[in-house]
Amino acid sequence: MKEVFVVADNIVSPIGTTSAENFQQLQKDVSGIRQQRSLADQPAYASLFAADVIKPQNNVTRFEQLVIDAVAGALANTSLDVTGSKTIFILSSTKGNISLLEKTTYTDTLREKISLPHSAKIVAKHFDFYHTPLVVSHACISGVLALITAMRLLRTGAYDHAVVTGADLITKFVFSGFASFQAISNEPCKPFDADRKGVTLGEAAGTIILSSNKAFSNGIQLCGGAVSNDANHISGPSRTGAELYAAISQALSEAGITSPEIDFISAHGTATVYNDEMEAKAFDLAHLNDTPVNSLKGYYGHTLGAAGIIETVMSVHALQENIILPTKGFLNPGVSKNLHICRALQKGNYKYFLKTASGFGGCNAAVVFKKTDHQLQ
Repeated sequence: MKEVFVVADNIVSPIGTTSAENFQQLQKDVSGIRQQRSLADQPAYASLFAADVIKPQNNVTRFEQLVIDAVAGALANTSLDVTGSKTIFILSSTKGNISLLEKTTYTDTLREKISLPHSAKIVAKHFDFYHTPLVVSHACISGVLALITAMRLLRTGAYDHAVVTGADLITKFVFSGFASFQAISNEPCKPFDADRKGVTLGEAAGTIILSSNKAFSNGIQLCGGAVSNDANHISGPSRTGAELYAAISQALSEAGITSPEIDFISAHGTATVYNDEMEAKAFDLAHLNDTPVNSLKGYYGHTLGAAGIIETVMSVHALQENIILPTKGFLNPGVSKNLHICRALQKGNYKYFLKTASGFGGCNAAVVFKKTDHQLQ
C-alpha cells in the first residue's frame, strides 16, 4: 500500500490569504470573528470576508472564485504538475452556490448553478485538471472525509496526486438554517468552555495537495483515517461518544500507532453543548485525556465544508514548527471528562497529531498525520 504525503497547502480566510499569514495570525491570537449586521435582523457574530477580498472574474461566482484562489495559492507552493491523468481534484463543501437562491428566481439554469458538481467542473476547467472532479458533501465532516477519500485513492495507485479543497460562504440563507436549530451563539464561540453557548459561523477556503511520490513531500505524511456514524439523531450527536471513538481507533490502527503516541488533537470543537461533550467522551474512551486538545473555531468560526481542511492545514504547520495552538475562548472546563484543553501556545517536540470532525446525521471522521523521518532529522 502506497504512502501519502502532504505536498503544499493554502488558506484563504478573513484573517489571511495564505497559510503563512493565517499561521502567524493564530500565533498572535488574532480572530476573524466580528459582530456582523448582514446575516440577520439583529447583529450576530461571524467570521466573514471583507467585501474586496473575493473578486470574481470571468463570470464565476464568489464561491467558485474563492475555491480558485485557494487552489492557486497551493499550486504556487509546489513545482508539481497536476494537469495530467494521474491527478484528481476533490471539492469539499456543504453549501456551494446555494446562496444564489436568495436573490434569483429558481429556474433550470439556477438549478445547475447551485449544484456542487457544476462548480467543481468550473474550477477543474480553470486549472486544466484532466479528470471529472469528485465532490464530497457530507455535512461538517466533508473536509476530513475529502482527505480520507484522497488518501484511499492514492493508496490504490489509481492516482499519484490529489488536490483537495474545502470551501463555504456564509449568507442569510445559511445562517438562518443554523438559527432555526437555536444553535447560534450570541457571542464569539467558546469551545469546551463551561459557558459555551453555541456555534459561531465563518467562511474560508483551504487546499491541501497530496501525493504518493515522496520526492514532493513537505515532511508530513497522512498515515491513517476512518469514518463512522452514530445512527442516533438527524442533528444531535451520540450521547456516549462510542462512534467517534470507533473512527479514532480505526485511524490510529491504520497509522500503526497507539493513543499515547498522539502529541495533540485538533478537535471539531463547535462549542455546542452536545458536540463538545460527545467529543470529550470519545477522547476519554480513547485514553487521550492527557493529550493536548485544541479547537480553532474561536479564530475562524465554523467554516462548514472548509473546516476540516483549514484546521488540518494549521495543524500541519504547527506540527512542522513544534507548537500546539491554543483554544481561543476557552477558560473553564465545561465537559464531563477531564481533558487537556490548550489555553495558551505550547512548544515541544511533536511527531503525530489527530484531527477529528463530526456533523449532522451522526457522521464522524478522524485522520492521523505524522512527521516523516526526513522532517524529524
